[in-house]
Amino acid sequence: MVLTENLANDLYNNQRSTINIDMLPPALVVEVVSSGKANRDRDYRYKRLEYEARGIAEYWIVDPQESKITVLLLDNGLYQENIDQDDDSINSQLLTQLQLTASQVFSYST
Repeated sequence: MVLTENLANDLYNNQRSTINIDMLPPALVVEVVSSGKANRDRDYRYKRLEYEARGIAEYWIVDPQESKITVLLLDNGLYQENIDQDDDSINSQLLTQLQLTASQVFSYST
């Protein structure tokens, strides 16, 4: 998770360091998909809807089983999807200086 400066300040002042619904959303959330249908459904479907409704600007789904990274960018309240595989560069609106491909991410995990 990548926090905005304002959210980081809110968390610093919160005893539990828990992001609640009254706080600003994180700028970016990255989920790594675990094996199993329930986990895949949660990361690809349910969390997508929750994060979209929460207004999280960027959501990455990193799927080691399929060696792909799905970058979801919030556009007018709905996520637009970009799937990066192999030598595709990861296209982040938040991390504009990032020069990393999907294959590089998965080569480090082996």
